[in-house]
Amino acid sequence: MEKVEIGSELEPEFLDKLFNKIYKIPIMSTLNLEVMDLKSGYCELTAPRHNKYDGIFKSFHGGLLMTVADSAAAFALLTLTGPETKMTTTDMNIRFLAPCLTDLNARATVIKFGRSLSPMAVDLYDEADTHVAIAQVTYFVFPEKKK
Repeated sequence: MEKVEIGSELEPEFLDKLFNKIYKIPIMSTLNLEVMDLKSGYCELTAPRHNKYDGIFKSFHGGLLMTVADSAAAFALLTLTGPETKMTTTDMNIRFLAPCLTDLNARATVIKFGRSLSPMAVDLYDEADTHVAIAQVTYFVFPEKKK
């Protein structure tokens, strides 16, 4: 993997391949997720709030906030590795700061692009730009198989 400057613009052909991969993932259509921005090491994702997915306190379910955070983190990392790279989440944590009663916006940034482990920070906001949660997600990138 070559080092790429975080936040730099991506080539249109690379973006097309990335979007093609991302929008084939079933959770994208299940939760009606939409990618708002992709840059090198960064992804902004929105998720509409559906009452049928509320938690017990009539707000955006915390497990779904984590799902959106995990997805945004994965897509941010794919901007650095390429869409065909095999990877998996090793650990995740989330700190809930406020209830989310509206649609959700997740902004994921790669903290460190490592050889095998890459930690990410994800900030989650409601429509009023209230910071509703902060998550950290670490991914393990599988080594490429030698041919």
